[in-house]
Amino acid sequence: MYRYDEFDQGFVTQRTEQFKDQVRRRLAGELTEEEFKPLRLMNGLYLQLHAYMLRVAIPYGTLNSRQMHKLAHIARTYDRGYGHFTTRQNIQYNWPKLEDTPRILEELAEVEMHAIQTSGNCIRNVTADHFAGAAADEIADPRPYAEILRQWSSLHPEFSFLPRKFKIAITGAPHDRAAVQVHDIGLQLTRNDAGDIGFVVFVGGGLGRTPMIGRKVRDYLPEEDLLAYSEAILRVYNRYGRRDNKYKARIKILVHETGLEELKADIEAEFEKIRYGVLRLPEEEVRRIEAYFAPPPLEVLPETDAGFQARQASDKAFAQFALNNLNPHRVPGHTSLTISMKPIGGIPGDASDAQMDVIADLAERYGHDEIRISHEQNVILPHVRLSDVPAIFDVLVANGMAEGNSGLITDIIACPGMDYCALATARSIPVAQRISERFGDAERQNQIGELKIKISGCINACGHHHVGHIGILGLEKKGEEFYQITLGGSANENSSIGEIVGRGFSSEEVVDAIENLVDTYIGLRSSDDESFLEVYRRLGDEPFKEALYGTG
Repeated sequence: MYRYDEFDQGFVTQRTEQFKDQVRRRLAGELTEEEFKPLRLMNGLYLQLHAYMLRVAIPYGTLNSRQMHKLAHIARTYDRGYGHFTTRQNIQYNWPKLEDTPRILEELAEVEMHAIQTSGNCIRNVTADHFAGAAADEIADPRPYAEILRQWSSLHPEFSFLPRKFKIAITGAPHDRAAVQVHDIGLQLTRNDAGDIGFVVFVGGGLGRTPMIGRKVRDYLPEEDLLAYSEAILRVYNRYGRRDNKYKARIKILVHETGLEELKADIEAEFEKIRYGVLRLPEEEVRRIEAYFAPPPLEVLPETDAGFQARQASDKAFAQFALNNLNPHRVPGHTSLTISMKPIGGIPGDASDAQMDVIADLAERYGHDEIRISHEQNVILPHVRLSDVPAIFDVLVANGMAEGNSGLITDIIACPGMDYCALATARSIPVAQRISERFGDAERQNQIGELKIKISGCINACGHHHVGHIGILGLEKKGEEFYQITLGGSANENSSIGEIVGRGFSSEEVVDAIENLVDTYIGLRSSDDESFLEVYRRLGDEPFKEALYGTG
């Protein structure tokens, strides 16, 4: 993984010192809250419903055990003993004291971490496939390119005050696990006929109150043009993006209002002006960054392991974990192991300080000191021997972290909702907990199969509800919380926005409604292997509407 050089360390240290003085002035009353707000947001500090919230960047979801131990220490020392992993592959602390935040940033800098550009109208944390560098289906590791984009975008003077926040995601495999088509810029690694690396480029995806799937603007962008083309997109957006209405300020609205062909022409014209200048990527520089991400020395082993298979045959819980939480690895005899942050009845994405320490220890002992955070709010050990999985599982069991539900109905994405967020109109955490408890039986989850439920507590869609197979949006209606259901969303290479099926349900009704949908799906599928999304796409929403609302 990437290590800071002298410039990086100086850059982060300088920013931390600046913020330390800004906090001092705020506490002394020299800055009003209004004056302080843009300064704190540039350093990832929000004012939430009950307290400040600090959002820490985990670039492209990659960190090591030392960094994870530090995150645990911060949770223990400066918060209430936990952190919350987000859909941006970041971690949020919900209860830091303002006077402690400079020290938190100093401690983060000690382990090459920061909170820069995790908020504000700038280019946010660049996210990537959580199995990057390990997945068997990968064309190439996308993280070197994500790091190049991070270096280019950090405090970019032209793009620090964009019309709205701007998000980039990149995937290195044909199967998209980074949701690239619902980002402002989505990049998918590909090869041309000559075998050269390049990118399929999508522009104008995004969720929120106007959800849209990104539009393809390039079938193949050469590797050396990555920064120049990205800069061209941002320049066009910065020039023409609306600043009169924050709800219409995202690039997706610009694509919609301008038209794809006209916008593409603007981007290409800007690109031609700059493509052979200082932003052209020298191959030696790409290879230099790439060297940081060299995979660990993994011994090629037999495809199967006798101890692993014996445990699978004798231990039902282990078999459930192995079925759902292991992903094929590019090196035989290895796997990428998902640690679910979705215990039955738990809060999706939350991790205690003790759990973070356990994960760090496991990574150090069994995982070549690498950890990933997924946009689905789980934690991954990307390089694990198949023969070590039983030992890892035993540690997870001992610490209440062995839920074998990755990709299943209880692997729910949920935002913090009205329990924390000042923007929320309804709670999302209690609904996620109750759905998880309703479908907690492992056999029932396996019978249902892949089903992605995503919950947001407001229209801003931090829980990605628009791209859930079943999406749930919490809304306030006459002082009560109601939940609108969407069906048919997807965030992979065949992305789609879910369709609203009808009136919302009260908090008391919504879990029964979800169970009704699931039972309807099971009754409609043509085989046990046909997923919920496949049934929905085959039959449409009518049978599901009828199940929810009746024919009248």
